[in-house]
Amino acid sequence: MASLATLDLRKLILALTLLGALVPFANTFYASYEVQRQQLMDNTLESNYAYANKLASSTDEFIRSAQLQLSYTAQLLVGHMGDARRLGEEATRLRLMSRSFNSITIFDDTGKVLATSPETLKLQGRMLDSDAVRATLRTRQPLISQPFLSVSGNFIVLMAWPVTTPEGEFLGAIGGAIYLQRENFLDHLLGQHFYQDGSYLYVVDGNKQIIYHPDSARVGVVVLDNAAINEVAGGHSGRALVVNSKGVDMLAGYAPVPATGWGIIAQRPREATLAPLTSLMRTVLHKTLPLALATLLVLWWSARHISRPLRLLAEGARAMDRPGTAHRIQSVRSWYFESHELKKALVLGIGLLQKSIAKLREDVGTDPLTRLGNRRQLQATLQALEAAATPFAVVSLDIDHFKTVNDGHGHDAGDRVLQQLAAHMRAVARTGDVPCRVGGEEFLMVLPATTASGAAQLAERLRRQVAAVDTPPVGRITVSLGVAAWPADGTAVADVLKQADERLYAAKRAGRNRVVLEVPVTS
Repeated sequence: MASLATLDLRKLILALTLLGALVPFANTFYASYEVQRQQLMDNTLESNYAYANKLASSTDEFIRSAQLQLSYTAQLLVGHMGDARRLGEEATRLRLMSRSFNSITIFDDTGKVLATSPETLKLQGRMLDSDAVRATLRTRQPLISQPFLSVSGNFIVLMAWPVTTPEGEFLGAIGGAIYLQRENFLDHLLGQHFYQDGSYLYVVDGNKQIIYHPDSARVGVVVLDNAAINEVAGGHSGRALVVNSKGVDMLAGYAPVPATGWGIIAQRPREATLAPLTSLMRTVLHKTLPLALATLLVLWWSARHISRPLRLLAEGARAMDRPGTAHRIQSVRSWYFESHELKKALVLGIGLLQKSIAKLREDVGTDPLTRLGNRRQLQATLQALEAAATPFAVVSLDIDHFKTVNDGHGHDAGDRVLQQLAAHMRAVARTGDVPCRVGGEEFLMVLPATTASGAAQLAERLRRQVAAVDTPPVGRITVSLGVAAWPADGTAVADVLKQADERLYAAKRAGRNRVVLEVPVTS
């Protein structure tokens, strides 16, 4: 019966030891996978967003360059609209030199075709009656048309430029056609960016109609249930997790082309993005498996020997009157000393594990660009203060005219401005204050145990410090700030945050570069 009790105890020790070892390992393994998975997805979304913006800018520049070519050729045609040979030569020259258009058409003020290139179109002398041509004749202004089916049977976008005399007399127009279902400038500009892992680019117009796609069969299709297309067709840029026409989850970045109202979407399959991580985690698991098996043997051996001192203690209790019992008990006490050392080692190991997890949590709660707290840290801070009934103040601020910084100096300069503002916020923050970045150029500071007036003084110091320092190459920037306090400005934390935002907007309306503690009452 004593042997059976020892055997049961050995199994119990083995089970508890395994549980104590495997649960933290599994938790760490899972937490590492989830954090890295989210980082991979966020990085891919950000990369596709930046890439779409870059290509949208390149496409916009190309379109404007093509319009300049049309404009220059239109000037050359003034005085030669009756010279068919000259018109044909100019059309051919423009088509072959620019390679921006699949064909060139010159027509008079009635829509009659005077010359084309290539001549195989056989349109000379015909009357054009498309919506694009009628719009050009009616408005007598430069035009970039919506996609339509031409008289020659091609699905095209027409870029037209009026031919007018110096006195303003309208003589006709020159039009460059882009054949959407054939090789065109979009193929040269975007086609080289088609990747083998399932990533690709495509272009839609303002009506959500695909006008460029690596799969030419998709050109002309109108897509209504895609979040990225809906946003970019409305002139917005951003990132989104979408499902493509084949049901594949895609990580998409999108940006509009200002000159045309088109939108460029760059996307990559989520599965392809996460494939390296999955492979890495499998490799880690496979490499740790031999060590895990070796650990199991050690644990089995340890469990067997851990039970031996307990058995000796039981024997000593039964034989307290026998010689040598004191020595045996002393030996057991030494064993417990070693067990105590093992416990300290385990405590140290658990401490290191908790430190690693705390570091992961810190990274999750930190904005990667400014190293300030993000919305997750902000929410946790507010919940903790509210739970402890600790009064606090909030300062809501954002950068005045930040869009002009990005537009005039580029996003890299904009990032430096954001980082510089974050440095100013950390400089004025006191111990316990929590500065956070909650949006693009929107920031918020939580000031525990601070009144609204005290927060306003800190906000004013921050405003002055920001306005007094140059940020190359932008120069000096300013910020507008709104201040509110809990519970003085509302019992609900959300209402206090809203008050701070409203006072921030009041600062904007009042001329920017100021702190507003109370919104003026208008009669």
